[in-house]
Amino acid sequence: MIKTDILIIGAGPTGLFTVFEAGLLKLKTHLIDALPQPGGQCSEIYPKKPIYDIPGFPEILAGQLVDNLMEQIKPFNPGFTLGERAETIEKLEDDTFLVTTNKGTQHNAPVVAIAGGLGSFEPRKPPIPNITDFEDKGVAYIIRDPEVYRDKRVVIAGGGDSALDWTIFLADVASEVTLVHRRNEFRGALDSVERVAELTKLGKVNLITEAEVKELKGDGHIEAVGIKHKTEGDITVDTDYFIPLFGLSPKLGPIGNWGLEIEKNAIKVDNSYDYQTNIPGIYAIGDVNTYKGKLKLILSGFHEAAIMCQSAYQRIFPDKKYVMKYTTVGGVEGFDGTKKEAKKEVVKAII
Repeated sequence: MIKTDILIIGAGPTGLFTVFEAGLLKLKTHLIDALPQPGGQCSEIYPKKPIYDIPGFPEILAGQLVDNLMEQIKPFNPGFTLGERAETIEKLEDDTFLVTTNKGTQHNAPVVAIAGGLGSFEPRKPPIPNITDFEDKGVAYIIRDPEVYRDKRVVIAGGGDSALDWTIFLADVASEVTLVHRRNEFRGALDSVERVAELTKLGKVNLITEAEVKELKGDGHIEAVGIKHKTEGDITVDTDYFIPLFGLSPKLGPIGNWGLEIEKNAIKVDNSYDYQTNIPGIYAIGDVNTYKGKLKLILSGFHEAAIMCQSAYQRIFPDKKYVMKYTTVGGVEGFDGTKKEAKKEVVKAII
């Protein structure tokens, strides 16, 4: 049986950053993830996708963010159970939790932090009759390596952040990029919308709104898409690839059967204090949780992880008062005694 202070379900960016925040409190951590490597969606689905809203990084690739987080948590030597799904949870007589994976691996901890992101997921496919005929033959629901599209013609469908971000990125990679959206308004960040509009004016993006892709054409490999426009009727666009980006259909999986309060496939938490669920000792942070005003951003998950770890410390050591120092006071010291030295002193904060 694996014993730790905080058992983290999910090894995406939020789960990894939890290791760092817990390490500052001298709390040991262990992570469980169904994927064979850390990083969550950032590693499995879009490692080459640029991210623009990480503080201090005007732009960083998702895979690089994961690499940086792994480097950041090295001093704290976290444990990993990868390629296994957290299946069941049991409250023991000593007020700790026993979590067992689908492969029978048992984990014991006084605190469980669920950082499962969107949970298990599948891409949402548009209702195009013959779309499955072209899967892996020009149709892709996820962009893993943008170099595949170097000097190729690409049609992207969607109106959210992923569609906008990849349109912007591929404008400098593909020979031709067409973005199709069924509305004039987009759901993505305003800055991304403005950048797509600018690229359209420059002739680097072909923007078609109030339209939907209704048909795929080709002999073996996709060769063109048939588009139904609201006012112009039928349009055909020649292409080498069609990438519908309509998001992911998330599922909580076994976690949904743990007795937690669920709302719209997310775990309800108390955000007035510490992101604890309706079961004391079980927290939910990152995209997997929900509360009034929730923003599904990586930076929000980082914030929630920091607050959660403070609460976890008090739960594990109710008689101790933690004196928090900024990491610039004395650097970051790992469990092995190694320390990254700080460059200057700052004021202590007591919480």
